[in-house]
Amino acid sequence: MAEQTEIRTTERDAAPPSAPPAKPDSAVIRDALGVGIAVGLSGFAFGVTSAGAGLGLLQTCALSLLVFTGASQFALVGALAAGGNPFTAAAGAFFLGARNAFYGLRLSAVLGYRARVKPFAAHWVIDETSAVTLAQPDRRSARLGFTVTGLTLYVLWNLTTLVGALGAGALGDTDAWGLDAAGPAVFLALLAPMVKDTVERVAAGLAVVLVMVTLPLLPTGVPVLVAALAAPAVLLVQGLRERATGAEATPRAGTDAPHAPRHRAAELRNTAEEDRA
Repeated sequence: MAEQTEIRTTERDAAPPSAPPAKPDSAVIRDALGVGIAVGLSGFAFGVTSAGAGLGLLQTCALSLLVFTGASQFALVGALAAGGNPFTAAAGAFFLGARNAFYGLRLSAVLGYRARVKPFAAHWVIDETSAVTLAQPDRRSARLGFTVTGLTLYVLWNLTTLVGALGAGALGDTDAWGLDAAGPAVFLALLAPMVKDTVERVAAGLAVVLVMVTLPLLPTGVPVLVAALAAPAVLLVQGLRERATGAEATPRAGTDAPHAPRHRAAELRNTAEEDRA
């Protein structure tokens, strides 16, 4: 009985798990500004690429102001520059940007904004703001990181888009500069540090293979959509493997399930019987 009382007391007095330490505002702002400035400057490449694809100044700036998702913008102008159908190019850009809806579902719970604020915040839900927000330990830091990243990136992206579109003529042949690779390069630079475990590496590798195989076979913009199938495919295989492993570890009927050592259970029963006697 004394041992049982001691066990209960120990469990009751055990300290609850500690909350993650708060992050200084200066550190959150520094990280947010770093991401916002680094990615915002690549809007210049989009402005030049868009102008080289034949879009006018107002069309280019409207894309950055209203669409504001770099990968979709580059996909759209890239498809148009390759001679793709405008409707096909717009559809590819739309589906590529649809990933932001899934970011929004996650960020809605993290940020906890009121209903009247959500429509305005939704315009800033992109890869970079999501990465900075989800890296924060608490809601206050998450809101700060989201706001600073979104504001910095939105202002710089649109300013550099304007400068790039205006200066495209002075650069001459924009293809010779290779600026169309700036957007994907920035995206990979942000994504690479997030690929840490084996499952993520396999998914990334499979996506690369899918793009390389389908690039010469499918219309412009479609290989990117095909590459998105890598993640669910890898997760499906992982789930099947875990289910098979769990089935093997489950004891068959008639066998003893894992439990505390039998001699320890017997000692507790004997102690209880002695106390009752």
